[in-house]
Formats: sequence, C-alpha cells, structure tokens
Amino acid sequence: MKPRERLSTTERVRKVFVGRARDLKDENIFEKVTLVAIMAWIGLGSDGLSSSCYGPEESYRALGNFHGMTIFVALAVVLTISIISSSYSQIIKLFPSGGGGYKVATKLLNPRLGMISGCSLIVDYVLTISISVASGVDAIFSNFPAAFQPYKLTVTLAIILILLLLNLRGIKESVFSLMPIFIIFILAHAFAIIYPIFFHTQEFINLVPQATREFRQASNSLGTFAVLVILARAYSMGAGTYTGIEAVSNSMVILKEPRAKTGIATMRLMAFSLGITVLGLLAAYSLFHLKHIPGKTMNANLLEAMTAGWNRWIGQAFVIVTLLSEAALLFVGAQTGFLDGPRVISNMAQDSWFPRRFSVLSDRLVTQNGLILMAIAASFVLFVTGSNVTTLVVLYSINVFITFSLSQAGMVRHWWQVKKKEGYWIPKLLINGLGLILTVSILCTVLFVKFTEGGWLTILIRCTRHVFALMNSTVSGSILF
Repeated sequence: MKPRERLSTTERVRKVFVGRARDLKDENIFEKVTLVAIMAWIGLGSDGLSSSCYGPEESYRALGNFHGMTIFVALAVVLTISIISSSYSQIIKLFPSGGGGYKVATKLLNPRLGMISGCSLIVDYVLTISISVASGVDAIFSNFPAAFQPYKLTVTLAIILILLLLNLRGIKESVFSLMPIFIIFILAHAFAIIYPIFFHTQEFINLVPQATREFRQASNSLGTFAVLVILARAYSMGAGTYTGIEAVSNSMVILKEPRAKTGIATMRLMAFSLGITVLGLLAAYSLFHLKHIPGKTMNANLLEAMTAGWNRWIGQAFVIVTLLSEAALLFVGAQTGFLDGPRVISNMAQDSWFPRRFSVLSDRLVTQNGLILMAIAASFVLFVTGSNVTTLVVLYSINVFITFSLSQAGMVRHWWQVKKKEGYWIPKLLINGLGLILTVSILCTVLFVKFTEGGWLTILIRCTRHVFALMNSTVSGSILF
C-alpha cells in the first residue's frame, strides 16, 4: 500500500482554500475546465448585465424634464449594443485564440498602440472589480444605520479576497458557485420588465408616437439642435451600459472547442440579454413617469411603483429579493475582471510587456500571479478612492472606450487592407466603421462632460504612465499601470 504523502501546514491550508492540484497527465484536462456558451454567458455576461443597475439610470436622468423621449435613447442604446457586439464577433473570428483589444491593436495597428490598449484593458478590469464590489456593498449598506458605514471598506476588501480564492480554485468552479445569483437576477428582472409592459400595453405601443410629439414640441421651444444635444448627452451618459461586451474576445482560451463558434454564441447571448434588459427598463421608467428620488436608484423606484397595489408583504418581499439580486450580481460582475484581467496580462507578458511569470499557469490551471495582482490593484484603488463609485465610474468609462476605439480602428484598417482578397469586405468594414464612429464619439462626449468630475485625472495618469512605458519598453515587465 502506497504511504500517504505528508503535507506541510502551508500546503494543507492551500488545499482547503484553493484545492488539490489538477492531474496534468489527464489528456482531457483542458476540455474539463473550459466553458460552454451558456456557462461563459454567466461568467462573462454578468459584467454587462450588472451595468443595467446604473447605465439606464444615467441616461434617463440626463434627459431632465424630457422623459417622454426616453424610448429614442433606449432604441439608440440597443442599436449600439448590436453594432459593438457584431464588431466584436468579427474580432472573435479573426482572433479565435483570444487577446481581444490588445491583440487587435498590436497586430493590426502597431505594438505601441497594442500596449496602450492592453494597459487600458487592465485598468478597465481592475475598475470592473472595484466598481462592482463597491456598488454591491453600497446597495447592502444602504439598508443599515449610519453607524455601520465605517465598516464598508473592510467588507469590500473581504469580498475581493473571497472572489480571489474562488478564482484560484479554477474558472469553472468560480462560475458554478455564482450561477444561482445570476439566475435569480435574470428571473426577477424579466418579471420586472414584462409586468409593466403587460399592464400598460397601449401606453407601450404609443411610446414612439408620444416621443415624436414631445420632440416636436421641444424643438419648437428650444430649437432642434438643442434637443438633439440633450438626446446625445443622455445617450452618452449611459456609456457604462456597454462595458463587458468585449469580455468574450479576451477570454477565448477558456471556451469549449470550436472556440470561435462558442465565442459568437456567447456574444449573442450577452448582447440579446443586455439589449432586452436596457430597453425594458428604460421603457418601464417612461411608462411609470418616474422621477429621481435622492438616495434611491431608479430600479428601486420602479419596483416600488409597480408593486404599489400589491399585497404589502408580497410586494416588499419582491422588491427586497430583486434589489438584493442586483447587489449580488454586481459582485458577480467583478468575476469578469478576474477572468479577463489576468488573461490580458498573460498575453502582454508573452510579448515582454510584463514579466514572463504572469503567463505561467498554476497547478489549478489558472494564471495565479495575474489573479493576485488584480486583487491587490483593485483593493488599492478602493482604498485610495474610499470606494467612491462616482469617481470609479468616470475612470471606468474612459478606459474601456479607449480600448473599444483602438479595436474598431484596427479592424477598419484590416478590412481595407484585405479588400482585394475578402469577398464580402464592405459589410464588415461598415460594421467596424460604425463601431469606430460610435465609440470615439461616446469617448469624446464622456471626456468633455465628465472632465471636471475625474476625467482630467484619467488623462493625467494615462499620459504619465505611457510616457514612462515608452521610455522603458525595452525592459521586460517595466510597464506600470
């Protein structure tokens, strides 16, 4: 009988929290840890869906007293989601091994722009973790007395540690453990969207004609250009809604074969669920003629409005469960940062922008060094900003749209270069061209509108970091972020 191997105290602790090392002799080991489309949707799509907790609200509030035109903004947002997701589907086909915005900018533009795109992505995923956890903790602590507020940062850091341990155990294990939260969110919000439309069917049908009348009235009093500016600002203020769409293209390596097919299926699930959720929520806000109430989210106002005539206990239970599912999904949204951030770092490490150790897999087949780095960076950001969600959202939106814009520019250049070889290059060029126009315009608008609220800090940090990076780019691992 083979004697049992004796483990040190450190190894026993690691085994409890992280798990036993995987059998690398198993020929099907990588097949066992990869994800099918629906599981990838849960693991990667939670970031996009969680943005429905704040993205549509920003757009609705930006309309001011012109809420009758909400449906125009909603349709524009859905169209944008469709265009960006379609353009990223083309990136998935062109780069089925993954890499997303970093690979696109590196291969199709130049390595320097690839480095900028990669750094933007890493900062984006650090902020994904920070914002998701901070927003979820805010939602939970809003129900507690003020005396509990000093404990928020401690709880936030503890949740990041829990998520880190889940991800150190493995990709599939972390996704399976968070699946119930995702399902509850989907079911609760599907009902919250269907219910108002079902009981206000005629008003829902008249949303577009009503919005058209209000547009004409506002144009007569303010001028057409002024009304268009209001609509454009409201559309751009919902920029956080689109974050997470790029996640699939960065994590192709964790998907089941054939990866391109699985990736496109995942992308379609993400785009459809996000588009329906945003359209439904904005339509519901308009149907109930909601007004912003300080201290409450628009989703909380919507839930209270739709349950006003219900049995008191049933209504309160539904509101509480739905809002708790939002808070929990924000925690799950941080999962995208833990899945994609280390993957981008690994790709950059292979090109010597980071030390090579960040591309090495652990015995649980995860990029352990990258995961730990992401957790430390997110904790540092939360500590420095005091978990201020407003500041984090500004930094978040700007960084993600830098990557979006570079990715679309790279794809536009590619289709133009291969136009003599590619039979159907014009439709593909148009998709990425539209994506480029939309992402650049949103980036410029967010920079302009949010410059005094933190946009200047993003520009300063980014310029300083890239000057340092270019001066030291010959040294492996010299890129700081």
